Amino acid sequence: MLYKAVKERMVAMADKQYLLTEKGLRDLQKELEYSKTTRRKEVAEHLKLARSYGDLSENSEYDEAKDEQAKLEARIAELENILNNVKIIDEGDIGSEVVGIGATVVIYNKTMDMEITYSLVGSAEADPLNGKISDESPIGRALIGSKIGEVVTAMAPMGEIELEIKKIK
Repeated sequence: MLYKAVKERMVAMADKQYLLTEKGLRDLQKELEYSKTTRRKEVAEHLKLARSYGDLSENSEYDEAKDEQAKLEARIAELENILNNVKIIDEGDIGSEVVGIGATVVIYNKTMDMEITYSLVGSAEADPLNGKISDESPIGRALIGSKIGEVVTAMAPMGEIELEIKKIK
């Protein structure tokens, strides 16, 4: 079941081009190296230990270790795919006139009555908890192409929100 889902996801990702900043590229390269070396060894040890518990047909530790191994291998394949289909964003081309990928945007969320700063990045390096939103996210799509002073509307999980562009860096 897990294998089928991973395979379907990989097929869907095969022809996609991924936009990354230089830092995003370095971070994914580091993650791939760690996953292929250190993490693979850890998972192999976990699998070896789980096998030693006996009957594999009723061994939940073994099943868990196999799932962990499948997830790791899927992530490695995903990282390799991203790195093979990457387009680096030239940070010299990022202007402060219009919101684009690589820009940092200060917005006023009229719906929540608060100012928020987002960095717009490609989907492969999105990290919403740290203020990095994907150009493919609802807010990212609404912001792309906007100028300072414009008010855009984005459809978020909580409903429609209005965002005013205050600053583009």
